[in-house]
Amino acid sequence: MAKVERFAFHVPSLEELAGVLQKGLKENFADAQVSVVDCPDLTKEPFNFPAKGICGKPRIADVGGVPYLIPIAQKEKVYDLNKVAKDIELPGAFILGAGAVSSRVLGINGELIPIVQTKSEKKPAVNGSYVAQINPADKGCLLEKYSSKYTDCEFGLLANLYASEGQPGKVIEVKANGRTGELNFVSCLRQTLEKHYGEKPVGMGGTFIIQKGKAKIHVMPPEFSACPLNTDEDVNNWLKFFEMKAPLICQPVIVSRDPGFDLRVEHTHCFSHHGEGGHYHQDTSPDSVQYLGYFQPAELLFRIDRPQETHLVGRD
Repeated sequence: MAKVERFAFHVPSLEELAGVLQKGLKENFADAQVSVVDCPDLTKEPFNFPAKGICGKPRIADVGGVPYLIPIAQKEKVYDLNKVAKDIELPGAFILGAGAVSSRVLGINGELIPIVQTKSEKKPAVNGSYVAQINPADKGCLLEKYSSKYTDCEFGLLANLYASEGQPGKVIEVKANGRTGELNFVSCLRQTLEKHYGEKPVGMGGTFIIQKGKAKIHVMPPEFSACPLNTDEDVNNWLKFFEMKAPLICQPVIVSRDPGFDLRVEHTHCFSHHGEGGHYHQDTSPDSVQYLGYFQPAELLFRIDRPQETHLVGRD
């Protein structure tokens, strides 16, 4: 049984958060507008999610961790999103986020973009996830719908997940155009929260679209590294980096400050409808980039199967 630890986040009002985020974003973007709106219907284009919204008992799960991937992959670390939903006390949760595929299922390594309405007593799971892997034919990115080949809800090694009842409701809408600072969109949001709330950790998740521009994205190679990856340089040499074009639909999980659970404080994966996706690092077209996002503060953090032996390599 994986150990489950629980922590209550500081939960500001949506109005307060909107004000804090707008102020911070304006230091990094030419134009930023943050407001409280009704969550758009996420079952519609471009999202096509299995749930309408990101509201209702919002919580964050940090499962496993980078130490299970590097220096040497611990391939026996396999998890199930339906089990995670129960562990976070929300069976049937709608889950978004960023993780690694189960190499037990796929036979290879790759990026998982989890988008799952987990199973409840009344309904089976609906898995809308994507997998980004290296195409063996041309070494480019191969993005596929998970359900086109697999019927399970497994993942491996690590995941950062935002879970809710998938209900409509009020959310924070963030528009940011023209990046003027060094920080990527997600880092800017997180550091703004950390600066304002300090010792009171705030968690946030949801979805955002890179509407215009291009972004630096990585995809893990299909083979785990045979040599130990001991430094960030080792990791970056092992990963495959791409410049991918908008529109990219991204699933961020953000914690303003780690309250002592060895968290990955920000982690974002993205997919598209043009065959590109993976792990988001930064836009590469600062002048023309346009972001549009919908976020909700989380009430609870669940730390599942925290690695006993840890390090800070490969957390970017």
